[in-house]
Amino acid sequence: MRAVLRRPDFRLLFAGLFFSMTAESMLVLALAIWAKDLTGSDGMAGAAILCVVAPVVFAPLLGVVVDRFRRRPFLIAALVGSAVMLTPLLAVDGREDLWIIFAVAICYGVSYILVSGSLNGLIKEVIPPDLLAEANGALQTVRQGLRLVGPLLGAALYAATKGWGLATLGMAGFLIAAAVIAVLRVREDRPERVESHWLTEVGAGVRHLTGSVPLRRALIGNVISILVFGFSETVFFAFVDQGLHRPPAFIGVLISVQGVGGLLGGLTSPWLIRRVGELSANAIGIALFLPLLLTSLTPNLGLAFATCLISGFGLPYLLVGLMTLMQRTTPAALMGRVSAAMDALISAPQTLAIGFGAVLVELVDFRVLLVVMSAVMAVSALYLWAGRGLTPPSAGAQPGEDELVGDGGAVREREGVV
Repeated sequence: MRAVLRRPDFRLLFAGLFFSMTAESMLVLALAIWAKDLTGSDGMAGAAILCVVAPVVFAPLLGVVVDRFRRRPFLIAALVGSAVMLTPLLAVDGREDLWIIFAVAICYGVSYILVSGSLNGLIKEVIPPDLLAEANGALQTVRQGLRLVGPLLGAALYAATKGWGLATLGMAGFLIAAAVIAVLRVREDRPERVESHWLTEVGAGVRHLTGSVPLRRALIGNVISILVFGFSETVFFAFVDQGLHRPPAFIGVLISVQGVGGLLGGLTSPWLIRRVGELSANAIGIALFLPLLLTSLTPNLGLAFATCLISGFGLPYLLVGLMTLMQRTTPAALMGRVSAAMDALISAPQTLAIGFGAVLVELVDFRVLLVVMSAVMAVSALYLWAGRGLTPPSAGAQPGEDELVGDGGAVREREGVV
């Protein structure tokens, strides 16, 4: 990871994203806690998260928009827009304003897709192929590290200010990120406008995902797990409430413990990917959630802390493996659409799962849902592991020292223009 951090261009991008990731680490959980506090309903907490995920239905269309612009200016505009969309939270004063929380959550879901698509494209412009895993690992290390303090900070801000402090700090994070990234200099060519039917452009990302054998297996394997993992957004509120007998905000403590494992997982994810390949890392990441799900059947605070720590390793292994595979195998001109298509095809089942989970948790004991989740995620991990030969390890390949002199200009692959 030291190799990618020696690059001045990545360090600047990294610094800007630190502020936006800080805002993100506070927001989603805090919005769910806010909805739960206003209504007393676990279902409404899950519904707030559902609102964040729901815009993935339109992700392919948003991906077309991303690919029509240069990555850096579009990312800056998306971050500024993210700050603006938080301002209505300052008006929330009681249960009757719950719709504002849901509306902001939907807008945040849209901005997340736009930021993610433009960021994946910008990383591919700035970072050479042999350093992609290191770059993604560095970002995930910070993202997971922020899970140590972000949820607690978000919950504390909400408790102390009833939301206005949360909204203000979130806006500041996105605006500072935009200002820092504005200093970054990247020589980007203007995207070529191809005259084709809009449906052809929208479908280009999906065609690339399904046409690439390793990407297709990664997509199918992750969809299998997401079909039930979305239940966790609501199930763990019930686990904390009914199982551990703690207040809703206590889920922030568990996520912070998970962040300790995530921090270590982010640091070790490039090492793991070089030694086992992206699909294997993806499978290992999903499998590491099983101890948490299984031990939650018999709620125990000590087991909850221990297995949250283990599952924390899994998230960066899963995400870094998936993002690196996507960036490595996707042409630069398609990055926005492929990133958005990946979001849509993975998150659409998650949206349905969150919706079903919000209903089922009110009707079925949360332990039954945990059993179903465990069985399906085990199938997902085995399916991905079976395809490990599609992305073989590269243990002997170390990041190239000749690529370390980043000057902020465009980086070229050996095979062509990134």
